[in-house]
Amino acid sequence: MSLDPQDITGLVLAGGRGTRMGGVDKGLQQHQGLPLAQQALLRLQPQVGQLMINANRNLATYEAMGAPVWPDPLPDFPGPLAGLLAGLRHCNTPYLLTVPCDTPHFPADLAQRLAQALCDQQADVAMAATLEDGQTRAQPVFALVRKSLLESLAAYLDRGERKIAVWMRQHRCVEVPFDDGAAFFNANTLADLQQLQR
Repeated sequence: MSLDPQDITGLVLAGGRGTRMGGVDKGLQQHQGLPLAQQALLRLQPQVGQLMINANRNLATYEAMGAPVWPDPLPDFPGPLAGLLAGLRHCNTPYLLTVPCDTPHFPADLAQRLAQALCDQQADVAMAATLEDGQTRAQPVFALVRKSLLESLAAYLDRGERKIAVWMRQHRCVEVPFDDGAAFFNANTLADLQQLQR
């Protein structure tokens, strides 16, 4: 059994402060002639049935990218879980796939491989993991999550908890290894962005 891509909504997480990039809106930084968030949307589009963006600033600019935009439901930029909560609240499909806006070259088969693992393991969450220097490193912002986890996530955030991998591992969670670590290279700083463009 595998999931129909039409049952998955893709969410680009662009709601961060961009602190390590000097406070700029990271999703709007240019990469190969397009904003990073637009690159992520284009990469996601063939993998899923619907698209959304989580952003907290420059909402009109994000809306112009052609997908619904949902701000964090919590104040003060509490991190990616708040974006995930926004996504789950507005998701019209049984599954939500999240990707960050600053990783434009994530695998073209990300949704397919996470969905296959989620079905095979009968899991609630499937997150990507990369092999780096012989170590497996979880990439919890690249995750496929069942919409039915909405209440659990809301309760977790209400308790003041913020750690994304900790919440995910409270559920049936499978890590899906990807060999191509470079595909998950993210532009956290302006230097990273320049490296990406090379």
